[in-house]
Order: sequence, then C-alpha cells, then structure tokens
Amino acid sequence: MPPPPPAAAAMDFSQNSLFGYMEDLQELTIIERPVRRSLKTPEEIERLTVDEDLSDIERAIYLLSAGQDIQGTSVIANLPFLMRQNPAETLRRVLPKVRVHEDAYLFIQRVWISHMFVQKLWLCGGEHLLEVLHVAGVEMQLTAAVSFLTILQEETVSIHAYAHSFLQVILLHLEHRDAGVSNAWLETLLSVIEALPKETLRHEILNPLVSKAQLSQTVQSRLVSCRILGKLTNKFDAHTIKREILPLVKSLCQDVEYEVRSCMCRQLENIAQGIGTELTKSVVLPELVELFRDEGNSVRLAAFETLVNLLDIFDTDDRSQTILPLVKSFCEKSFKADESILISLSFHLGKLCHGLYGIFTPDQHLRFLEFYKKLCTLGLQQENGHNENQIPPQILEQEKKYISVRKNCAYNFPAMIVFVDPKNFHMELYSTFFCFCHDPEVPVRYTIAICFYEVSKLLNSGVYLIHKELITLLQDESLEVLDALIDHLPEILELMSTGGESSVQENKLSALPDLIPALTAAEQRAATSLKWRTHEKLLQKFACLPQIISSDQIYYRFLQRMFTIMMSNNVLPVQKAASRTLCIFLRYNRKLEQRHEVIQKLIEQLGQGKSYWNRLRFLDTCEFIIEIFSKSFFCKYFFLPTIELTHDPVANVRMKLCYLLPKVKSTLTIPADKHLLQQLEMCVRKLLCQEKDKDVLAIVKRTVLELDRMEMSMDAFQKKYYEKDLLDQEKEREELLLLEMEQLEKEKQQSDGRPLSDKIFEKKRRDSKTPTPLPKSIPISAPGPSSATLSTSKEIKKSKLIRSQSFNNQAFHAKYGNLDKCTGKSSTSGYTPSGSGLAKTSMISLTDESFRTRNTSSVPTSFSPNTPLPSTSRGTSNPVDPKSNGSKDTQPRKATLKSRKSNP
Repeated sequence: MPPPPPAAAAMDFSQNSLFGYMEDLQELTIIERPVRRSLKTPEEIERLTVDEDLSDIERAIYLLSAGQDIQGTSVIANLPFLMRQNPAETLRRVLPKVRVHEDAYLFIQRVWISHMFVQKLWLCGGEHLLEVLHVAGVEMQLTAAVSFLTILQEETVSIHAYAHSFLQVILLHLEHRDAGVSNAWLETLLSVIEALPKETLRHEILNPLVSKAQLSQTVQSRLVSCRILGKLTNKFDAHTIKREILPLVKSLCQDVEYEVRSCMCRQLENIAQGIGTELTKSVVLPELVELFRDEGNSVRLAAFETLVNLLDIFDTDDRSQTILPLVKSFCEKSFKADESILISLSFHLGKLCHGLYGIFTPDQHLRFLEFYKKLCTLGLQQENGHNENQIPPQILEQEKKYISVRKNCAYNFPAMIVFVDPKNFHMELYSTFFCFCHDPEVPVRYTIAICFYEVSKLLNSGVYLIHKELITLLQDESLEVLDALIDHLPEILELMSTGGESSVQENKLSALPDLIPALTAAEQRAATSLKWRTHEKLLQKFACLPQIISSDQIYYRFLQRMFTIMMSNNVLPVQKAASRTLCIFLRYNRKLEQRHEVIQKLIEQLGQGKSYWNRLRFLDTCEFIIEIFSKSFFCKYFFLPTIELTHDPVANVRMKLCYLLPKVKSTLTIPADKHLLQQLEMCVRKLLCQEKDKDVLAIVKRTVLELDRMEMSMDAFQKKYYEKDLLDQEKEREELLLLEMEQLEKEKQQSDGRPLSDKIFEKKRRDSKTPTPLPKSIPISAPGPSSATLSTSKEIKKSKLIRSQSFNNQAFHAKYGNLDKCTGKSSTSGYTPSGSGLAKTSMISLTDESFRTRNTSSVPTSFSPNTPLPSTSRGTSNPVDPKSNGSKDTQPRKATLKSRKSNP
C-alpha cells in the first residue's frame, strides 16, 4: 500500500462530494521555493552598454572585440543579415574578428553558409570559402553542398565560371570520410553534370574516372564511379559510350565487392536508355543474366528490379527465351531467401505480369497467379494468441516484413485484375480482395482503399460484386482507411449506382441497402475524432448524394445532420463544408414543402439566431447560395434576411456582411429588382452614417466605393455578362423544372396510386415527428405579379414527366463538376462526371412557356406571393444554442423582417 501524500496526512478524505474535494484542495499550502536571481552589477551593466550611434558593422566589431560571449554569439547569429546588408565590409572587417573569436568558429559552421551568404561570399572572395570548407564540420559541408546546387539552379554565374570555380570544390569532397557528406556532394555533382558541356565533362570528370574505377581504389571511390557512369551515359554519343564507358561498366559489374556490383547493376537501366536497343541486347542483357546468378542477395535483387524496368526494351523472343526463365527461377527461390527479396518482388509483381503478358502458357499463367495469392496471405497463417511483448524481436521484425509484402500485393491488385481479366474476377480474385479489406493491419486496408476506385473502374458492370467491401471499408475503425477511400467516393458511388445490373433510379438504393447507415456512421466517427480534415473532406464528398439516393432519403437522413454540424461543430472549415453540402441538398430537393422548411430553418436558426457565431455561418451559407442557386432564388428568400444583418449588434457580423454586399448586389437585375436595390442602398447609407466601430466603418467606406463601381445586370442580355446571365438562366430553369416535376408527379400519384417507396417514407416521417405544415414565415420579395400557370397540354406533361424520372441523375450529373470547383483540393483527381442533362436543358426553346424568365414570372404556381407570409422575430430561434454563452452570446434582437407584398 503506497504511503499517503504528505499534505493529505491530516485531511479527511471521507467526503465524496466535489465540494468536499475542493475544500481540501483549498487547504493545501503553496510551498515557496527560493528563486535564484541573476541581477547585474553596475560594472557589468556598463560593460554591456553599447553606443547607440554605432552602425551595424561598427557595433559587430566592438562586440566581437570587447564584448562578452553572449554578445559575440549574437553577432555571429546575425552574420547572414550583415552579409545581405553590406557584404564587402562584413568580409573585410567582421569576418577576421569572427575567425579569432574563441567560441565563434564552431558556431559559424551552423550559421555561416546560408544560400545568400555563399553566393555573395564567392563573388566577393572565394578563397575564404575554400579555407572554411577545408576544415568544416559535417553540418557545414551538407549546407555548402545544398548552397552550391542552389547557385547553379538560379544561374547566378555562367556555367563556365561555375565549372571553373565550384566544380573542383565539389570533386574534392566526393570521397569525404563521412558517408552522408560524400553522398550530398555526389548528388550535387549529378545535378551539375546535366548542365555542364561535353568537353568539360570529358576532361574534368570522365578522364579521371578511369583511374577512380580501378580495383586499386577504395570501395567508396568505386561506388561513386558507378553513380557517375550512370549519369554520363546520356551526355555522350553511342561511339564514345561504347569505347570509353562500357568497358568501365563491365569491369564494375564484375567487381570483387558485392556492394559495387549491386550499385553498378542499378545503373544499367540509365545506361540502357542511353545506348539504345541493340547495345542493350548485346552488352547489358548478358551482364544482367550473369548478375541474376550472383551469390549476393542484394545483387540478385538489383538485377531483378533492373530487368523488370527494362522489359519494354526487349522483344518477345528475349522475354520468352531469356527473361521468363530467369524470373521464374527467381520467384521459386524467393521464399527460401531473405524477406527483403519478397518485399521487392511483391512490389514489382504487377509490372512484371503486365510486361510478360501474352507470352505465358496457361500453366505459367496459373503458376504466377497462385504465387501472387500466396504472397497476399503471407503472415496471416502464423497469427497466434501470444501477447506482443512475449513475441521474440526477430519474429516481430519478420511480421513487419510480411505486412509490407501484403501491402505491396494490395498496391498491385488492379494490375492483377487485368492479368486475370475482369470477367474472371469473382472466381479468381474475389477471395483475395475480401482478405485485403478485412486484413488485420491498417497499412494493407489503407492501400486497398486507395485502389478501390481503380478496381471499381476495371470491374465495370461487375462492380456489384464488391458492394459489401465498400460498406466494410466505410465502417473501418481506422480513419486513415476512411480518408483514403473518400478521396474518390463520388466516383465510386456513381459506378455503384449505374454500373450494376440495373441503372434505373428506383433500384439504386436496393443494390446498396447498407450505404446510408455506413455513410452516417462514417461521418459520426470522423466527427468524434480529432482529424477534422477527414471530417471536412467527407462532408464535401456528401455533395454527390443527390445523384445516388433520393431527395427524401437525403432530407430525412442527412439534412438535419448538416444543420447540427453548422450549429454545434467548433471547426470552421467543417462548418463551411456542411453549409455548402446543405445548399447542394437544398438545390436538388424535389419537394417544395421540404425546401421551404429548410429555408425557414436557415433564416430562423442561423440568420436570426441568438449566437453571433450562427449569424456568421448564415452569411457563409448565403455566399454558397449565391454561387449555387439562381439570382431570383436568392432575391426571393435570402435577400431581405441578409441585408437585415446591417443592424446586427455585433461588429464582426456587420463586418462580414460588408464583405458580402458586392455579391449580394450582383444578384439584382434592373429594373425588375429596383425596389430591392433601393433597400440595399438605404441599409448601406445607414451603416455609413450610424456605424460607430472604426474597423467596420473603414470596411463600409471601401465597400461603398466597390458598390459604386459595379455595373448592374439588365433584364435584357448584355454582351459583357452574356455567359453569366446564360448560366443563371439555366439555374433558374432547373429550379422551376424541379417544382413543375413535383406537381406532375403528384398528379401521376393521384391518378395511378402512390408508389410504395413514398408510403414507406411517409410512414417513417410520421413515426419520427409530427407533420410540419407549409412554413409561413419565410420573407418573400417578388418584383412583379404572379402569372405562372402550368401548361395543360398532355404532350408537355408527358415530356416533363419523362424528364422528372431522370432529372436527379442527369441535371446533377452535369452540374456537379461546376459546383465542386470551390470545395478545394480534397482529392487527387477532381470529380468530372459526363452527363447530358444540362446540355439537354440548354437546348430547350426559349419560347417554351414552362421556362419563363424571372421578369415574366419568378414564383411557381404552387407558391403565390399574393398571400403575404408573416415574418418571424429573431427571438424565435432555437432555444438550445450551443454557442450562446461567453463572448459569442448576444441578447435576442427585437427587429423583425417586414414582409412585403409584390407590386400589383
């Protein structure tokens, strides 16, 4: 039993209440410890005092000569600044002082040679640099190598001057005793070789290389020669290579040291690309065959990797007669060799099977496939119930190598699908794919998640075979796996919904019954983790759901979740991603009642919310609405609630609104929206006259100037804004078409009976909540009388009903690429589905009365503005506000939005 704490010896810990513990804590006394004070004496202060009138150079010289060590160290730390300010005086007066300073020389090795310092130092006097590098330490040598390369890349000096001044310094340090320094200078030299002329290369590098590559030289010298020979091959003609370089290559391939043979073998790929096909067959291939039989594992491994990379150079006869027997023998012996060979073999196996495809016999094809399957399960059979601490270290190391083998096999899985033909996937590779998706190690599942999109594309119509594996990876406990999968989630879901046995809209979800629960569970896991970027990315990818599932399913399963994230999440990028996705959900919702309910929630819970943080998010949402919806939609529902925030009591809200006002003005069309323009000008004028916050007032003044410079869009098409106006008109037509299709579907349901799916969703809605009536508190601004009526022609109804059945798939299919441009770099490849819905919409005649522009009718018949909708006070917002405390809490506002009737 541990002894009681000293301070608790006389305390009574019998109380279990929190207040009891707090009282006990308050009784603890703070033990004061003596604080060591380092006060300076007057004499020390006088010695540390420097005349303020001295220049930087004079002050540096004084401190280095008579100052204390800490002052001298400060001067040395500022040497790069002195060099940029006055290089000549620094070199002439400060640098000699640095050399004699006791502690300075060791410090200068870390600080002195930055890029700017080396460049100016060489131009002013390179002999100082040579002296320093001659006795410099490792860190300074590494810095100098990088600086030399930077000078070459920035072309500070001509290539001839560089070769004359810097090349010898580089060559001098190639055989530095430290391997890291030697390699750094070698990498610099290999980059310099690309820029040097042939004559310089011949005299300065190639000629000395003949002696450096001899057996009498050190191993390090011969290793450096191998790397240089691989680089020089691309700089000379075939005759010079054959006469001067290839003899050295052959000699190094037969070196007595396995390290040299392995290094030279890896350079044969570069040499083969420089000498052409004929010399490769006659010179390189025999050397590779000989190296394949080498006694060293690393040499054989290098020969295998080089041969795989050179498969494209050799013809069919060479592949079938020479290469295939070598590779077959290498694979058969690989399990008896070191596990590192299996790692490399598993990584290159896909490329090997692709390069030899077509020359395999059926038996050989089957053998390589079985070999791949064996690698895919390597290490899984050896699992046991032992504790990890009880496993010997060598077994743990072996298991790590086996994990790398399975990871490489997962990386090559798409290539193996091509190898066996996608038609044979279910019979040959499905079980392997299943094992990858359920592998106990995260790196394996992560790799197969990255490859999932490629696998889906290859399977094409057979993609339904891997539906369950998609759900498995979406439900994976590791967020790394989820993050890798959602990079191409829209493309994968599109293939899943259209690439199976049936692409009919009604059958989409039946093929993926667990998709919605898996997506919601994945979002919940990402939300409760600390990896908010994964959460943000997933919410951005949810924008593809309108083309995958119905608007009812989105409304009941995802819309409220987006609201919750916007209201309660503490990460701003996540909130914005949820806001934008919610706007896309609203854009393609096909029921007017649901759209009005969402709009009402946005205005009441965000725009009129008690928390200023929610009102800021409302402005973000308005910005997305301007981008995604038509101008008429924004003006009808969000224009008045937006400009009402000019009276917001919080300066940050007013400031953000000022930044948004130019975009708000761009939604207006003259003369139809003249009265809205007048209200906007009135609000800006009040801000300009009544604003008391100086920061907001400065932004208002800049915004006024920007608003004055803006040109208003006219009802008639203008050449300057033709493309924007045409795009806006297409958006408006699609919005009206959605509402008209809803009316047509209602008529069809009344005549033919309601579909079973609608009955199910209606039942779910009744079970989940009471039916909400049509919202009556949405502020509406309509510029003209409502004269929109649906055509009663049977032919028009029939054509619209056909479009109704495929609109979700076609219209969104064509628009999603444009909508996704602002979501940022969330994946490696953008989502660009090829749909024809938008193209068909734009080809419809402009005279069709069902596609009236806003100056004719801006409100559909199902929602007439002739009956005014009363507005709601900001005080009627959500009573449970997670951000209504602290600095983000303000008093409920009493200002109301005045509902305005349309002009008769």
